[in-house]
Amino acid sequence: MSDLRIDRVETVVLDVPLRRPHRFARVGMDVQPVLLVYLRTAGGVTGVGEGVVPGGPWWGGESVETMQLVIERYLAPILLGRDVDDIAGIGRDIGDVVAANLHAKAAVDIALHDAWARCLGVPAHALLGGVVRRSVPVTWALGTEPAPVVVEEALAKLDAGTHRTFKLKMGAQDPVDDVRRVTAIADKLAGAAGLRVDVNARWDRGTALAHLPRLADGGIELVEQPVPGADVEALAEINRALPIPVMADESLRTPGDALRLARLAAADVYSLKISKSGGLRATRSIAEVAAAAGIPAHMGTSIDGPVGTAASLHLACALPAVTWGSELFGPLLMRAEHLATPLRYEGGELHLPDGPGFGVELDPDAVRAFARS
Repeated sequence: MSDLRIDRVETVVLDVPLRRPHRFARVGMDVQPVLLVYLRTAGGVTGVGEGVVPGGPWWGGESVETMQLVIERYLAPILLGRDVDDIAGIGRDIGDVVAANLHAKAAVDIALHDAWARCLGVPAHALLGGVVRRSVPVTWALGTEPAPVVVEEALAKLDAGTHRTFKLKMGAQDPVDDVRRVTAIADKLAGAAGLRVDVNARWDRGTALAHLPRLADGGIELVEQPVPGADVEALAEINRALPIPVMADESLRTPGDALRLARLAAADVYSLKISKSGGLRATRSIAEVAAAAGIPAHMGTSIDGPVGTAASLHLACALPAVTWGSELFGPLLMRAEHLATPLRYEGGELHLPDGPGFGVELDPDAVRAFARS
């Protein structure tokens, strides 16, 4: 095995254009900034990590710019000279220097796993317990556009056979109008596709209890995070009131959050995201809490690029709890590829690549073309 000591840490920000604008409850985006983190070992192996947020710092308080600063100024000095397999020790020491900043920590954690697996010549899932599946279903997320626009996009995906389930973003308009829009979409797609909604923590308890039952009656199969992340008691009340599952996202960032949600029976499904939870190890711990509590998990996305998506895929394929599929559509939303060989989406699923680490290689020309000057 080659020398595992880290001798170089580099970061670069890419600005990758999207195929179409993507709108959340509060913000929209037509370009996704992606932070790449390169960790090179003294043995000549390079691991790559990725840091992203969905549409800027509104979601978790971080951006690619803050991640880059934290990594270069505070985390790189901790990493240099350490062995890439000392992930637990490095994580402990990083936590002593930097509180929170889970997205920045996730980018480093992803790079460490990629480098360690490449040093061993094994796929990253071998470090995560081995595979229980070779692919995961992929739900396509649709924005807050008018019903005809959303229906047209969904029907095109169904006709192409690329996706069978869709998530509709809500929270950008008056709740009455929003519910009318979503039920109109559900009526048009009834019997053809599975439909879920994500309110992006936009509503309060009363609004959610007043309007979500109409969505359940209208054919929506799951509701994601209707209330702010801190309002776990309200999430539990909503979960008791609805006949369809409630999925926790903004309320679920740490293993402690997972335990609290389980104790309160606040969510029927957990949305896992490596980026929001600080990396693969912490996300795996959350999934283990879910499994112990009998709560199924879903692998979400922060509109990850292909490196982050590949990392999430390896973890999803190693976790028995991930039985609610995934939302790992990020690379498909991006207008241009920056891998040498794209990830394989086929039959409504994302398939595990072969090769060491996460099994993906960046295209150097594309990285240079998208790199922020």
